[in-house]
Amino acid sequence: MSSALDRLLGARVPGPPDALRRGPFRAGAFPSPLHSERRAARVGLWLGLAFAVCFVTGLISHLIQNPPGWFVWPASPSWLYRVTQGLHVATGLAAIPLFLVKLWTVYPALFAWPPAGSVARVVSRLSILVLVGATAMQLVTGVINTAQWYPFGFFFTTAHYWTGWIAIGAVAVHVGAKAPEIRRGLARRGTPAASTGLTAEQAAEQDAVDEAAETGGVPRRAFVVAAGLGVGAVTLTTVGQSFSPLGDVSLLAPRQPGVGPQGLPVRQTAKAAGVTDVGPEYRLLIEGPNRLELTLDDLAAFPQRTERLPIACVEGWSADATWTGVRLGDLLEEAGLARDTEVVVESLQEGGLYRRSTVAPPHARSPRTLLATGLNGSPLDPDHGFPVRLIAPNRPGVMQTKWVTRVTPA
Repeated sequence: MSSALDRLLGARVPGPPDALRRGPFRAGAFPSPLHSERRAARVGLWLGLAFAVCFVTGLISHLIQNPPGWFVWPASPSWLYRVTQGLHVATGLAAIPLFLVKLWTVYPALFAWPPAGSVARVVSRLSILVLVGATAMQLVTGVINTAQWYPFGFFFTTAHYWTGWIAIGAVAVHVGAKAPEIRRGLARRGTPAASTGLTAEQAAEQDAVDEAAETGGVPRRAFVVAAGLGVGAVTLTTVGQSFSPLGDVSLLAPRQPGVGPQGLPVRQTAKAAGVTDVGPEYRLLIEGPNRLELTLDDLAAFPQRTERLPIACVEGWSADATWTGVRLGDLLEEAGLARDTEVVVESLQEGGLYRRSTVAPPHARSPRTLLATGLNGSPLDPDHGFPVRLIAPNRPGVMQTKWVTRVTPA
């Protein structure tokens, strides 16, 4: 079986006639020495690191929102999700110029002659198509999501998650298939051939390519600086949405710290959620052995707590705010439930995927988890969840339910 597969993959594919070798297919069509194994490997290394960071942080966000039985996300430190998701979006944006640079270094390979000399080569090129397609989809849809613009007909979160697995799998296959070339490309210039695995001829050839890159066409250092400036520009103009000290220079950030009702950005407005007329008949229901049906005055009679907590959105922006309200644990205890009871919090919002969220024991028992009625010293604005919203440390913003009307044991 193995030998038959080897024969199949090694079988030669008939080459096209040389008369077709024109334009980009002609010999010497791409003279720039920057289209080299060395450059492609080094850019690929940085791009691979960006992919790994995005994959791990994206997986964390997915597990928080869709936790399997074995997964526990802590309530402390309160800033952890802010860091992981901010890093996810910032790294994803920085990967865009890296991806474009990587494509530039390797695109002449699209016009290799013959296009595919063997069945194995055909399979390799098809796998690269999957890699490039999955990567492009992740980056493009990720940018679109940060702008809250959804022109496509699929649910972004699900598609982004599963395409992430396809992309990281394609990266692993690509690295495995190209390991010898990557190793040669990453070999330091001037390193003895024996210590890099290169033959003397290969080492000399690589040094010649590097020397040409520095003396002809675009200099190697200029190429590296241009790539670095591209990554830096994208990062500086966007990262302020999660790293507030850079807010003033992050001109392309879709959410700016301090901008929005009560100085806090808003993802979904009360009008969009259909919660625009909350009258005096409002009641907050806490289900338990001692069922509570509370008005806003009743809530005000409970001990009021104030917490300084960040709100961190899955789209990458985050901001600190001062919240005032009643501890969720106090209300659960008053209703005859243990403070660490896992509960479901429901919204007045009639539809939407996030009108309900589950509060796991680490957050339910946290003394910093509030059913808040105030924000930054004033009653909640309708767009921030008036009359009552959930705010808990170290949770995604989409799980900080607004317009809360009911809390029930899970």
